[in-house]
Amino acid sequence: MQPASAKWYDRRDYVFVEFCVEDSKEVKTDFDKNKLTFSCLGGADNVKYLNEVELFQSIDPNESKHKRTDRSVLCCLRKGESGQSWPRITKEKAKLNWLSVDFNNWKDWEDDSDEDMSNFDRFSEMMNNMGGDEDVDLPEVDGADDDSPDSDDEKMPDLE
Repeated sequence: MQPASAKWYDRRDYVFVEFCVEDSKEVKTDFDKNKLTFSCLGGADNVKYLNEVELFQSIDPNESKHKRTDRSVLCCLRKGESGQSWPRITKEKAKLNWLSVDFNNWKDWEDDSDEDMSNFDRFSEMMNNMGGDEDVDLPEVDGADDDSPDSDDEKMPDLE
């Protein structure tokens, strides 16, 4: 048996782990309070996969579930304590070569609040505030309004 490659990401109430196994069969997921166990057969050669993860914090096994697709198995782990950020998925600070962070789905939700404006709204407001006010006196720039010819106003020679 070998471990399946997996990616994970954190949300306010859930932690998601995606096991990347194509054409998986006999998928089995065991959700324990502090541990996730995943096993299956995968690919045309029916390779046996087994992954065990001691979790960073506890989960609610009854509210955790998985979904199988042709390309992967996505596990949705309900956090025991909602609103707690998980800096890693493993209990120990160990690097597992089969596990990586899913940066495509990662979101820094800790700083978000419902009453905050969206990034787009903040950007739009900032751009509106940057508009020119007619009442503002701009500093004088030498030669800015000068219509006199400069040395760089001469005709350029034709290209050959």
